[in-house]
Amino acid sequence: MKKFGLLFLGVLLGTLLGVVLAIRFLPRFSGGNGAREQVKKFESILENAERNYVDGVQPEKLTEAAIKGLLNELDPHSVYIPASHKQREKEELYGSFEGIGIQFEILNDTITVVTPIIGGPSEKLGIRAGDKIVKIDSKNAVGLADTAVIKRLKGEKGTQVTVSIKRGAMQDLVDFTITRDKIPIYSVSASFLIPNTDIGYISVNQFRATMFDEFVQAARKLRSEGMKRMILDLRGNPGGLLEQAFEMADAFIPDGKKIVYTKGRQAAFDDDYTATGGGEFEDIPLIILIDAGSASASEIVSGAVQDLDRGLIVGETSFGKGLVQRPYELSDGSSYRLTISRYYTPSGRSIQRDYKDAGKYRALQGRTETDEGDNFEHKEKGDSARPAFKTLGGRTVYGGGGIVPDYVVKSDTATKLFIEIASKVLREFCDRYMNENGDRLRKQYQNEFPSFLSGFTLNSDAIAMLRQMAEKRGVKWNDAQFATDERIMKTYIKAQIARSIWNVNEKVMVDITADKQVQKALQLFPEVQKLAKVK
Repeated sequence: MKKFGLLFLGVLLGTLLGVVLAIRFLPRFSGGNGAREQVKKFESILENAERNYVDGVQPEKLTEAAIKGLLNELDPHSVYIPASHKQREKEELYGSFEGIGIQFEILNDTITVVTPIIGGPSEKLGIRAGDKIVKIDSKNAVGLADTAVIKRLKGEKGTQVTVSIKRGAMQDLVDFTITRDKIPIYSVSASFLIPNTDIGYISVNQFRATMFDEFVQAARKLRSEGMKRMILDLRGNPGGLLEQAFEMADAFIPDGKKIVYTKGRQAAFDDDYTATGGGEFEDIPLIILIDAGSASASEIVSGAVQDLDRGLIVGETSFGKGLVQRPYELSDGSSYRLTISRYYTPSGRSIQRDYKDAGKYRALQGRTETDEGDNFEHKEKGDSARPAFKTLGGRTVYGGGGIVPDYVVKSDTATKLFIEIASKVLREFCDRYMNENGDRLRKQYQNEFPSFLSGFTLNSDAIAMLRQMAEKRGVKWNDAQFATDERIMKTYIKAQIARSIWNVNEKVMVDITADKQVQKALQLFPEVQKLAKVK
């Protein structure tokens, strides 16, 4: 396998836009006389605007707008990254930042701790979910926007910040002086053995530089606890680094099998990624969960597993991004990513959707939707945009339109009542419920999660409080719609309670009890064992 530096495979969600770039960089773009003539045209217009436009102009902003337009004409994933965004990108891809180590939300204008990050300075001091930060360094923090909160709480390792916290029914504020530290951003969101089974569940949220090490550590731990089968959850995973995707696939796929290959306009960007053999998990029955948010690196892993009949893909059709970007640094500290190749799954298919209409592309149009149920033989109809290919075992799969699952399981469709409650009330309700009941629940269940998982349910008084809060927020209560979504709503609340008492693993264990896609996957391992010939 040839390597030539970092390659990015991810869906950018609108945050990495723009760059301040001096005009002197433009003539360096290759393209011969034609490109130079266009640069001269731009220079002429820019100089004229700077001299004669009715108001004053800022050449840097005009240049930035021109560059955005240039890249936007190419494809949705070629983008500029301003110097001011580079630190954020570094944190996102390389998995750490410096701060106090909490996840928070703004509820009723107040900073509310969703969870302290395990091992971080806040967790070590005893800050817990539901705590409300009302002052930062003795200054009022109520009413701050998210960005202002981040600015005041983040800071260099070793520096200190004092937060004043309102906890539950306590009348007095409690001050915590927190020494900021390096806080890891984990790619593995959750990993656990599904209760009463030998099935390990691992959720990966992004292919950061630390992803594969995290994944192996989690999988080894689960195997030591008795894991014999695995569900790998890549739903909502927008991608990341190509080599991390290769390493994950290589852990499952036997020696010599092609995992992915790339082809570009320049031969230097053509590359083959072939399994090296000796992967730790080549013998484990595998199911991968995907959905419309699973893109790029997620699609490389699921595409390789599907094409090589190594496991089953369950869920909904993936995003459909088959383009590879390479980063280019500029001397002013900014950079840009340029699409330099397409990638192809082992069978030779590109899963890239048509992106001529960027609006439709971002709105997920062009993905191949099929009816819910068994899609093992992929009988959906192909066309010129979706050519047919064969898996290693001879099944038909199609290019274009994303990765279509072998078993299609649609997400639950929520009623209007649930949507309104979720957007207007649920977080506030969970916060109030834990303020009133948290101490009792911690005392009852702290060391008895299995009892909580099997036995806890919201009583009628809690539902009455939920209804009262919803109606106070202008939500029109509908008994029929509540009955339709009662199980999902109660599971959501139970999961938030679990997160407050324990952490993310326990939250997700509760979540999956009402997750149609996970529950279907649990039934399909006999089919995996036949397909992949693993025990």
